[in-house]
Amino acid sequence: MTAIRSALFNLFFFGFTALTVLFGLPLLAFPPDVMHRYLRGWAWGSLWLLRVLCGIRLRVTGAENLPVDGAALIAAQHQSAFDTIVWHALLPRPAYVMKEELLRIPGWGAMARHVHSIPVDREGGASSLKRLVRATRSAADAGYQVVIFPEGTRSAPGEVQPWQPGFAAMAAATSLPVVPVATDSGRFWGKRAFTKRPGLLTVAVLPPILPGLPRAELMKRAEAAVAAASAGLVEAVDKVVE
Repeated sequence: MTAIRSALFNLFFFGFTALTVLFGLPLLAFPPDVMHRYLRGWAWGSLWLLRVLCGIRLRVTGAENLPVDGAALIAAQHQSAFDTIVWHALLPRPAYVMKEELLRIPGWGAMARHVHSIPVDREGGASSLKRLVRATRSAADAGYQVVIFPEGTRSAPGEVQPWQPGFAAMAAATSLPVVPVATDSGRFWGKRAFTKRPGLLTVAVLPPILPGLPRAELMKRAEAAVAAASAGLVEAVDKVVE
């Protein structure tokens, strides 16, 4: 049954996304906030499909720590494709930091650029980091909430990989509050996994870290906060199983 429900989700999700791109392209002629509202509808529709077809329900803890307006730096765990969807639903003006090649996807790439998505070239070295910092500063000046997955890749539930130094450079360049976020999304929608498992998926939004700290201290605090919250999510599940 889980495999059938997963197949149905894939069918409806990719169809829904294709139609979203098709009907969203004319919105490129309008200000980015129009596209943000449109993509918010796509995100909530996708979450509805996950709930109805796969039995995956979303719980957001610490929602009071999310910015309701203005710029911020969201340092989020990345375990699943789910994480690339949910911030369009939770934030008013998210600007994702994403691999440069994703912005070359026909249609979708143009829409992503329109809402200030920030490309990153992992092999570009110092010049790529400078472009990343400039783009982040520009997004912050425009009042966007910049979403970055500082581990640089997807991790397993309860696992926190070393954070990439580009995150600290972005935080230092913008002087934005940093909002660390943990999740257990990988328990339900694994890395490149076809099967979606039912359950209560948690996005744990942690208290913001205010600007002004040295880079090393900021990295240490943010990474430790996410690691502790991630471990706590795993422990909570283990207790329920016991």
